[in-house]
Amino acid sequence: MTATWDLIIIGAGTAGLAAGIEAADGGLTVLIVDKDSRIGGTLHTTGGHLAGAGTRRQKAHGIEDSPELFLEDIRRITRGLFREDIIRPVVEHAHEFIDWLDDNGFVFAPETPRIIYGHEPYEIARTHYGPDAGVSILAVFRKLLDAHVEQGNIEVWLNSPVTELRTDADGSVIGISVIHDNADVDVDARATLIATGGFGNDPELFRELVGLPLVSGSHPTSTGDGILLGQAIGAGTQGEGVYLPTFGGLPHPTSPGKVQWEERPLLTATERLPWEIYVDSDGQRWVREDEMSIDAKERALVDVPELTFWTICDDLAVEESVPMVVNWTPADVRAKANVRAGVHKADTLEELARIAGIDVDGLLATVARYNAAVDAGADPDLGREFLPARIEKAPFYAMRNHGVTLVTFIGLDVDGQAHVRRPDGSTIKGLYAAGEVIGATATTGQSFCSGMLITPGVVHARLFAQRLAQQTN
Repeated sequence: MTATWDLIIIGAGTAGLAAGIEAADGGLTVLIVDKDSRIGGTLHTTGGHLAGAGTRRQKAHGIEDSPELFLEDIRRITRGLFREDIIRPVVEHAHEFIDWLDDNGFVFAPETPRIIYGHEPYEIARTHYGPDAGVSILAVFRKLLDAHVEQGNIEVWLNSPVTELRTDADGSVIGISVIHDNADVDVDARATLIATGGFGNDPELFRELVGLPLVSGSHPTSTGDGILLGQAIGAGTQGEGVYLPTFGGLPHPTSPGKVQWEERPLLTATERLPWEIYVDSDGQRWVREDEMSIDAKERALVDVPELTFWTICDDLAVEESVPMVVNWTPADVRAKANVRAGVHKADTLEELARIAGIDVDGLLATVARYNAAVDAGADPDLGREFLPARIEKAPFYAMRNHGVTLVTFIGLDVDGQAHVRRPDGSTIKGLYAAGEVIGATATTGQSFCSGMLITPGVVHARLFAQRLAQQTN
């Protein structure tokens, strides 16, 4: 065992693996620790979207792009709410990482680069990913990590939760305390990087920091460990007061507070024009259902009580519309109703409201007003334009949806060089952070930009490791 490591990385996920490989490439000794039993973190569950401007693959497809155009798109989508000191280096170096993946055997999905419409879209096709989503990135990381482990440059400790950041008399971080092989171990390091991800799988911490109920689609290990470790030694946070849910998910059939992403409702109008209406617990519509901007829908959802709403439709919509849920046929909808959690069916709207827990009078009045809008060909309430049919053919259906947390927006405060900062703005010597642990507000504001959760994590982690190697050597 090395007595003092050049770098300890807490978290063997997206940012942690990127930093560890880059640091070892630069000649540093690296210890990576993770409480999980496997490496990869959220790469096992994410779509693996990366965004870059000026990549070789873009050029091969005749796509003209630049970091400045990339930054303009981010500024437009986020309405300027992001950390430019963090994002400008990302847009300037993102193409290097994507080309680096290419050099190391990454397999691109044949349709990439492309524009993604599940988020507010870019003007230019710059989203890249592999056929196996995040696992495609992990495959490259694993190959390079294994080579460094074999050469003795990197050591990986799994099933090893960190219990404390160790500091000296001046408050500088000098290492960690970790449970490894069922023993409490103190390990020294010249630098420590926190790359533990967010807290989207810890309901209590989420309620404390965000003040909202949690319905999670996050990775199981996203429990805020890195934020708590930092706060314990005086680290500050950023992103307070900022939150945006992913628009709608059905409750998991067996795990309360979770969603089953394999059964994702198609609520983005660019993917599927809606025959249904959306109502809250009072039975009131609250957003234009055919709104093309998913960002506008997600922002409206923040103001809906408990972030919960129901899609209401009739049997004609089930039969004639594009399937409402990924991988579900009309027969599936009918069979799952009143069997699967969150999916309800009744012969009357009154009964449907009672079963689903929606105000009966409110729902009846709303459906009547919507049907009148269909007859008139105009929606005076919300301006909906796609009005295919009245809601009148029994049986009637309600699907309960909740704003879903995939990522968290609050995180450790860092400067543009990844130093963790105290609330007074001073840096904690020896401590750094990268990835979701710094909060999505820093990279995407109160919006979702395609690829701008993974990409900033890996790019900042790599740039940090390069600087550390230069300083150490």
